[in-house]
Amino acid sequence: MAEEPRPTLGLRHAALFCVDLARMEQFYVSVLGYRVEWRPDPDNVYLTSGSDSLALHAGADAARGETRLDHLGVLLDDPEQVDAWASKLAAAGVTLAAAPRTHRDGSRSCYALDPDGNKLQFLFHPGLAGR
Repeated sequence: MAEEPRPTLGLRHAALFCVDLARMEQFYVSVLGYRVEWRPDPDNVYLTSGSDSLALHAGADAARGETRLDHLGVLLDDPEQVDAWASKLAAAGVTLAAAPRTHRDGSRSCYALDPDGNKLQFLFHPGLAGR
């Protein structure tokens, strides 16, 4: 009988097809503070915030608007950080898809759009923040 696997460490990696790879890289690096971890070739770049991995790939599917992604979640450690990020994003000219709000479970979030229109949720979740 096979040994039962340990629980996962959660979702810490996402990969996106990009219409304009350079513009997407600039957004995630300059606005969100990611850094380039690896660039294996001109069509691929791997970014990290230090605790996750975001792969950006040049892709024709993105140019046709094909995606099954609803949103990506960016975890924050304090509910006030949601408002701080909303202000920073707005100041950078980023489209806010939903203003900050507190949810019934005590979490707080807002939504923004990256340059390709992918929705990002900036989320404080009490259960994931160690509170």
